[in-house]
Amino acid sequence: MIEFHLDARSGVAPYMQLIHQVRQALRLGLLSEGDRLPTVKDVAAKVAINPNTVLKAYRELEYEGLVAKKPGVGTFISGTLSDASLSEHEPLRQELQRWLDKARSAGLGEESIEALFLSTFRTRIGTHKHPEGEK
Repeated sequence: MIEFHLDARSGVAPYMQLIHQVRQALRLGLLSEGDRLPTVKDVAAKVAINPNTVLKAYRELEYEGLVAKKPGVGTFISGTLSDASLSEHEPLRQELQRWLDKARSAGLGEESIEALFLSTFRTRIGTHKHPEGEK
C-alpha cells in the first residue's frame, strides 16, 4: 500500500502532491490494478490535512480513470501508467543511487542534491522532448 507524504516547501497544492504520488507509483509499477488506496481518514490523519483535500485528489484520480471507488469497501486502482520499459527501471535506479552516494560523498546536502538534479533534469527535458510528448 502506498504511503503518502507532503512537502510544504514544494509550492504544489497538497491534493496535487497526492495525485502525483499515485501516478508515480503507477509508472514505477509499485501500484497495480486492484490495489487498495489508504482510506481518506487514514491519509488525512497521517499527513495532517483536511479529509476534503484527500477526497479531491481521489476524485481527480477517479475522473482520470486511474481509481474506482467501491462504496463501503474503499478506493482501488483501476488503471495503469506503467510501460514496457518497466524492466529497465532497476538498473537505472541503481545507477542513480550510486550518483546520489557520490553527491553525498562530495559534501552536498539534500537540498543541494535536489536543486542540482532538478535543474539538470529541467534543462535536459527542455532540449530533448519525449517522442510521445510525455512531460
